[in-house]
Amino acid sequence: MSIRGIVAFIAALTLSAAQLPAAQPAAGRIEGRHAGGAPWVIDIPANWNGTLLLYAHGYSPAVDLRPPESAPRGLRDWLLANNYALAASAYTAGGWAVEEAPRDQLEVLRAFTERVGAPRRTIAWGSSMGGLVSLAMAERAPALISGALPLCGSVSGSLGMLNTALDGAFAFQTLVAPGAGIRVTGVDDDRLNAARVQRALDAAWQSPSGRARVMLAAALAQLPAWSDPQAAEPASADVDATAEQIRRTFVAGVFVPRTDQERRAGGIYGWNTGIDYRALLRRAQLAPLVRRLYAQAGVSLDADLAILNAAPRIAANTSSVAYMRANFVPTGAWRVPVLTLQTTGDGLTVPSTHGALAELTRRAGRSAQLAQLWVHGAGHCTLTPAETAAALATLEQRLDTGRWSIKPRDVAARAPDLAGERRFVDYKAAAQLRVCGARAGSCAGEPAPTPEAHQ
Repeated sequence: MSIRGIVAFIAALTLSAAQLPAAQPAAGRIEGRHAGGAPWVIDIPANWNGTLLLYAHGYSPAVDLRPPESAPRGLRDWLLANNYALAASAYTAGGWAVEEAPRDQLEVLRAFTERVGAPRRTIAWGSSMGGLVSLAMAERAPALISGALPLCGSVSGSLGMLNTALDGAFAFQTLVAPGAGIRVTGVDDDRLNAARVQRALDAAWQSPSGRARVMLAAALAQLPAWSDPQAAEPASADVDATAEQIRRTFVAGVFVPRTDQERRAGGIYGWNTGIDYRALLRRAQLAPLVRRLYAQAGVSLDADLAILNAAPRIAANTSSVAYMRANFVPTGAWRVPVLTLQTTGDGLTVPSTHGALAELTRRAGRSAQLAQLWVHGAGHCTLTPAETAAALATLEQRLDTGRWSIKPRDVAARAPDLAGERRFVDYKAAAQLRVCGARAGSCAGEPAPTPEAHQ
């Protein structure tokens, strides 16, 4: 469905919602399927409070025909006991389903409205890729969505996030393993490509020069210095521990899946034309670590940066860029409140992804609509149920009062009847090195848009 079709669908759904009175529904579960076969679920509490939580799941390589989870891990029963209605859809396509998922979620909202009643408030939330789906819904359907709560989400949008990873992959392929058959774009098979990267990484790790070059790639990809939830956070001066943390997340964090995205987009959507890697490294948080490791290895960082800047560049197809921008790069012009929740040590949706969302929102003049919560922890989507519930309560308070209250101590005190860790901290994400906005032609080095790319 095109953006125009989604707008028409939203208009029809808004009208149907306005015509249906809210009523106290019977408690229980309703299951159904889209015309395309993907299942959806609705969970109704015994005493519904009028709020519907519309949950979007994360990336899945294939369509899952099982009923989806209607809430984040460990929260379904607590939410129902606290009188929230829940709804969720599997997606009618696998992979980077950001084109289909918002429509699928809105189909569940329509089913809820028709079978249960019009919600007083609907909050879109989701995990990982589902966090980006929730942002797409908030931007495109503010008449239906009261607020959005992306959890560990890909919130900067597809282009900035994937180009940042591309920079790290390009540096690794060029400097560490130029003859290993590793692909940065035009990936034949994501798993086979990742296996090639792992073998090259293991070999490079045996030498100081190899480790230094891996760290340069990691710095350009903006990997965090802590990523393993089973390990303690390394001290800032502990070079070896920091390097080990980065090694553990390098393959998954830098060589992200691209096969499905390129198929959907009809070609290469990422680029590094016009990018100066010397300038990027100057702004990277890990730059001091990179310089230290290069000095210890006795190799020239300046020489390697010159090699990177002279290497043949990756050019994108303008129509492919347009597809990924539509699916999805947020404008930041929020008309409803948006609250993000993220760990400080996520090696997949890296913290700078959230820095990019803040920048896009600032450029749109809507910073008052956005707040960001941080949990002192490592790993992707390793949020506790208590932390997620406290974030939900924080968004609801904003909806009730019109004001944000996000001091860590205040947030941690919310949802007090749910046990578990509450590791909220004050934190500001680094700026994304390759922030890329929703307007065609707005990104550094972007290929000039063509008329076909706008159709």
